Amino acid sequence: MRKYRLNHKCMLLTAGIFFMFSHVLLNPAFCENNMQRIEIPSSPNPVGSGARALGMGGAFIAIADDATAASWNPGGLIWLDQLEISVVGAAFHRIEDNSFRIYPDADGNQTVSQFNLNYLSAAFPFSFKDFNMVVSLNYQHLYDFTRKWDFSLKESGEEWYHQDVDYRSEGGLSAIGFAYCVQINKRISLGLTFNIWDDGISKNEWEQNTYQWGQGTDGKDKFVEEIRTFDKYTFSGYNFNFGLLWKRVNDSNLTIGAVIKTPFEADMEHEHSFHDISQYYELPSMFDQVSSDSFNENATLDMPLSYGIGFSYRFSDHFTASLDIYRTEWGDFVLTDSNGRETSPVSGKVITESDIDPTHQVRIGGEYLGFEASGYVFPVCFGAFYDPAPAEGSPDDFFGISIGSGITDGKRFTFDVAYQYRFGNDVGGSILKDWKFSQDVSEHTVYSSFIMYFK
Repeated sequence: MRKYRLNHKCMLLTAGIFFMFSHVLLNPAFCENNMQRIEIPSSPNPVGSGARALGMGGAFIAIADDATAASWNPGGLIWLDQLEISVVGAAFHRIEDNSFRIYPDADGNQTVSQFNLNYLSAAFPFSFKDFNMVVSLNYQHLYDFTRKWDFSLKESGEEWYHQDVDYRSEGGLSAIGFAYCVQINKRISLGLTFNIWDDGISKNEWEQNTYQWGQGTDGKDKFVEEIRTFDKYTFSGYNFNFGLLWKRVNDSNLTIGAVIKTPFEADMEHEHSFHDISQYYELPSMFDQVSSDSFNENATLDMPLSYGIGFSYRFSDHFTASLDIYRTEWGDFVLTDSNGRETSPVSGKVITESDIDPTHQVRIGGEYLGFEASGYVFPVCFGAFYDPAPAEGSPDDFFGISIGSGITDGKRFTFDVAYQYRFGNDVGGSILKDWKFSQDVSEHTVYSSFIMYFK
């Protein structure tokens, strides 16, 4: 019976692994084989910031004409002609409708809400030897690991078992960026952003806590069991965003943008503790079974290359449409533990056995500037997108729509607010295949941006 309970416990810890990037960025489960996985409940794909960009469905690579360009396409910073300070706040509410099938008592909605500072920047344009240039300092909160799950599992029969599971994950990954852009000629500009991911500069860590309480019988004796698991991770590294912007291609109203976000190897520190106590109701305390474990280890995480191209077309002085296509090489997303074992953080399998395809985002958007009153402009943005999440075998399909608006006088300030709805049905199936798990995900996100201009 004890062997059965240990295996059951291992399966529960695997379930607790879910977290972050949509579905997940780093949610390891540690059973007796120290298997690790990393998932991201929000979108795992690296995208930029800003309410205006969000309102356009994230189709912003060829638009990128404000201080958030450092996160989308640093080549677009050249649009700036005066000092700008910007701040972006973000809030989301995620609903995960989970289905375990084998354990229907665990089915149901799990919800979580979060607010954070998404972006902060200061950008300064200047000229040097007849070249227009822009420099900026930026902060971006990119990945969020917030997840809360409460569910129960039951085994019936002569040897029955009932366990309640409380799983909590919180934390995230942010980067400090130093951006530079130079205008090569009248229509082409190049830019780069140097991103520093360091727990000492911006908080780059997350924690996972799992509490399991269960009771049952081995057919003769009734027992109660309590399990506590704690994992903490810190993350540090650096990478670059390289961007190009080509305005008015061949004297047309077409603008083309391109961006490459370089891969990098991040250093990770992992702190783990585990405590398990089992007690039998009708036996003396000397028969209690107690086990515990703790360790600290260093690991590395290879973050993948991502790159995209964007097109925008100005149909009139009032309306602009945009299209972005973006690819992320999730097959190169590799976790190397302290023993040199390489696994895919998406599947939890060793690299040679894992089958993870790249993801391809497609985003379209539009902006209408036709509403004016008393010197103020009230833009309206809208968009739609396909934003798949990496998964074993083939990516999980996620889609979304967005809308936004704001107010600006074009000289002193701009304020924008946008809403995005992102959803995926029957996703997550590759994570817990033995449990025939799947989930329907609905995520509501609101961004608000404020930009101040200084002459």
